[in-house]
Amino acid sequence: MKTPAKILSLAAGAALLVTVSIAGTVAYLTAEDKAINTFTVGKATITLDETDVDEYGVKVSDVRVDGNEYRLIPGQTYIKDPTVTITAGSEAVYVRMLVTINEMTALKAMCGEDFLPQNYVNGTWDETIWPCVGVTDNGDDSVTYEFRYTDPDKDALQDVVDASGSADDLVLDALFETFTMPGTATADQLEALEDLEITVVGNAIQAAGFADADAAWTAFDPKDANEAG
Repeated sequence: MKTPAKILSLAAGAALLVTVSIAGTVAYLTAEDKAINTFTVGKATITLDETDVDEYGVKVSDVRVDGNEYRLIPGQTYIKDPTVTITAGSEAVYVRMLVTINEMTALKAMCGEDFLPQNYVNGTWDETIWPCVGVTDNGDDSVTYEFRYTDPDKDALQDVVDASGSADDLVLDALFETFTMPGTATADQLEALEDLEITVVGNAIQAAGFADADAAWTAFDPKDANEAG
């Protein structure tokens, strides 16, 4: 005959076994999700080129080049059409060209003290598309003219060019198409222009983050402006 103490002990052990068995069937209700953020890098890429011509400014091929050499002759008209192309997929940008002309003393002696380059491009410069916004005397007998691109087909934000959604490169209007040497130029005046250079530099800067073009170009490093192309 079992004593009451032993019966109580067995009952407690049975209760313990039942408790363990129930605990083993409990599972947590769980769920998991995640958000993946993908980042791509924006770009702003341009090229600057012009028609391939011979020394007399006559087109010789359909290849676009980054510069030409000319033989100066009084009254001669030369093809020169500096053109900026924005690479497809580039972000919205402001675009400008800096045109630096040296030998200004000799040019003014030949053309007059009021020499302006736009007077010698045969009306092929459209100031509504490429307005000249500044002229800088570099102090070394050269002057730099700053032209900023404006899209004539847009009603707002005309100075912003956006190729981010374009599958093709965007070719902007040429700054000008030709230039002509004055027919009154003498041999001595032309000789003084033996080292004449017209250097055209194209710049682009993102439009995002700037209130307007003035703010963007103020932030543009002048050192880069002289080296970019």
